[in-house]
Amino acid sequence: MTLQEMIFRLNDYWAAQACAILQPYDVEVGAGTMHPATTLRVLGPEAWNVAYVQPSRRPADGRYTRNPQRSQRYYQYQVIMKPSPENIVDLYMGSLDALGFDTSKNDVRLVEDDWESQAAGASGVGWEVWVNGAEITQFTFFQQMGGIECNPVCAEITYGPERLCLMLDKGQGFWNDLQWNENTSYRDVDFQLEMQDNVYNFEVADTSMLFQFFDMYEAESRRVIETEVFWDAEQGILTSNPMAGVPEVPAGVGPRALVYPALDMALKCSHIFNVLDARGAVGVTQRAAYINRIRARVRACCLRHVEQYKTPAAK
Repeated sequence: MTLQEMIFRLNDYWAAQACAILQPYDVEVGAGTMHPATTLRVLGPEAWNVAYVQPSRRPADGRYTRNPQRSQRYYQYQVIMKPSPENIVDLYMGSLDALGFDTSKNDVRLVEDDWESQAAGASGVGWEVWVNGAEITQFTFFQQMGGIECNPVCAEITYGPERLCLMLDKGQGFWNDLQWNENTSYRDVDFQLEMQDNVYNFEVADTSMLFQFFDMYEAESRRVIETEVFWDAEQGILTSNPMAGVPEVPAGVGPRALVYPALDMALKCSHIFNVLDARGAVGVTQRAAYINRIRARVRACCLRHVEQYKTPAAK
């Protein structure tokens, strides 16, 4: 099976389960979980059912393409269902059948693996899913995001599409055995990007400049999330001009804060930290401090995001 066909099949399957098929987020992230469609939208009471592919960057995982199944940039297929359906495990098994894994004949195991992201202040309970001894999916029921309780609890399913394709085709590695479609290989698409990013991440990245970038993006994220916005009823828009609007924002518009721009800056901090980590520029004690700084920015965004769900006090 090609990677393209696998994504098509997952899209078709989850669309049939009433999921909206979204597009990747256009900021560097370390996992599909950091897409705002997960980070922000798992919070709050409203139903939210989506699926999407997300390119994910983990600079320290790069191996100059010499490891056949490990790279610094790869793809995740993410499913979020809120609230979590009672038959979510059955739905997941159905997705494996749709891909060509016969769950009645293959050894499918749910191995307990509670999950945590320190940088996102997120945690949940769930499983790694193994098929015939190989891990293929992370299955998590979110309990917290940004240190805020998720109510209702939602289900997150994260597939590794490259590995799934190799398993179905009995291939050994991304760079020699994986096809993007019938005419184009995975190597054709991503080999040069992977090789060059490895050289940058491990050898060339200017650490002094990146430390400055981290401080700048952190400061901008803080400034933006603390910027007040108002509702201009005449034009039907948000504005930062207090003379043109009023504090009360209509339902459905969102919170009185620029959550998404502030989160973009926090995601930039996270990616810069990951490059610095790959360069060996962050010590053990520094590492914890930087993760705490990223978590503080993500949490600030999540806190402002959930303000829209609070019931105003009666006057």
